[in-house]
Amino acid sequence: MMDSRQRATALLVAGCFFMEMLDGTIVATAAPRMAAALGTTPAAVGLVVTAYLVTLAVLIPLSGWLAVRFGARRVLLTAIALFTLASAACAAAPDLGTLVALRVLQGAGGAMMVPVGRLLVLARTEKSDLPRAMAYVVWPGLVAPVAAPLAGGLLTTYASWHWMFLINVPMGLVAFAAAWRIVGSGPQGSAPPLAPPLDLVGVLLCCTGLAALTWAGHLVAEDGSGWPVTAAVTAVAFAALAAAGRHLLRAPHPLVNLRTLEVASFRESVTGGSLVWMVITAVPFLLPLLFQEVFGWSAVASGAVVLFVFVGNIAVKPATTFLLNRFGFRRLLIAATAALAVTVAGCAFLTAATPVAVTAALVLAGGAARSVGLTGYSTMAFSEVGRERLRDANTLSATAQQLSAGLGVAVAVIALRIGQALASAPGGAYQVAFLLLGALCLPAVLGAVRLHPTAGDAARTVRAPGGAAPARQR
Repeated sequence: MMDSRQRATALLVAGCFFMEMLDGTIVATAAPRMAAALGTTPAAVGLVVTAYLVTLAVLIPLSGWLAVRFGARRVLLTAIALFTLASAACAAAPDLGTLVALRVLQGAGGAMMVPVGRLLVLARTEKSDLPRAMAYVVWPGLVAPVAAPLAGGLLTTYASWHWMFLINVPMGLVAFAAAWRIVGSGPQGSAPPLAPPLDLVGVLLCCTGLAALTWAGHLVAEDGSGWPVTAAVTAVAFAALAAAGRHLLRAPHPLVNLRTLEVASFRESVTGGSLVWMVITAVPFLLPLLFQEVFGWSAVASGAVVLFVFVGNIAVKPATTFLLNRFGFRRLLIAATAALAVTVAGCAFLTAATPVAVTAALVLAGGAARSVGLTGYSTMAFSEVGRERLRDANTLSATAQQLSAGLGVAVAVIALRIGQALASAPGGAYQVAFLLLGALCLPAVLGAVRLHPTAGDAARTVRAPGGAAPARQR
């Protein structure tokens, strides 16, 4: 069982994850008010979001090496302090250029907080305790994209856009104090005698590819972006990432160790989990648009119904560990990803005449499915990875997670534009978009079907026949 320090560390990382994810989505709500205050256009304010997401994508791969070189405790404390100070500075930014620069600093702090913090959790948690630990860590990432639009709307309506950054200050101070007290200076907290040399070629190729791909996602989401520019940036991204993959497989000390993908359960958690992350971040973007633009609902009514995603997340969370132990990863991931596909596709059949209770129930069921699915993927990812590879697996998993979450809105926009090309009515465009997002879950369902029946069993605790004491799978 997890002891109090392990639970506290997991909750600390959960809080950091919430701050990181919230800051990646909350700004979009206040774009018009920020543009007016800064003397620019709402489209230009999009750079405030993109600068943050690009920085996260670029620097997360460096987190593993930094943790080895300087010690996880030192890096975590520095990251929390940088994120908090940059948040306060963002609130005081006098113009758009300064704000974008400060968002880069904020992203640098965010890129280090969660991967390094999660590495601390993994290093101190027994395999059989992983479901409970990852349940703590994952849920803020599910809540933030749902809560951000409502929180941003309330702050900008009743206070000012500055408070979207100032709310991070008290949370950051609490996180820093907790990390100072909880995270010790043991083997994971201090630098080892000899850290591997930094893979500079890997840094250059990975950073270029990830930055270009995230920027391409921003261009896709912007209505005024030209397709030739978007195509060129996307081509650069794929060329750089292809070269990075070739290099990382040959380098003696790669920045990101792709050989961790040899573990089947970890490979499926990265591939299937990435698809699920994209759908999860795309749906909270599309649902409010459907409710407000097609159904004619108010922003408050729309936000209230979308919050049922959060209700589903929280309602199922206490049962997640039991379900994993009872049914195993393969069966639970098949059920969760299939349920996510059905509930997302089901949104295509919602109309203004659909009873609100039915709409809320569908959204709630989708929230429960995504909660179980992501907890399952996040736990299974490290269930069969040896401790000597935990750092490498954590870095690759965190990079894939951030990239897929950052591309979620771009995927939603592409699906909606396909819908607009195929359907003349606005409602028809959303129907096509939700059906496409539901279909995007199907490869994850097939990947779960291909898993070995005992995949992830090292992280399960199964009760022996006859009510005997629980037997831990190995």
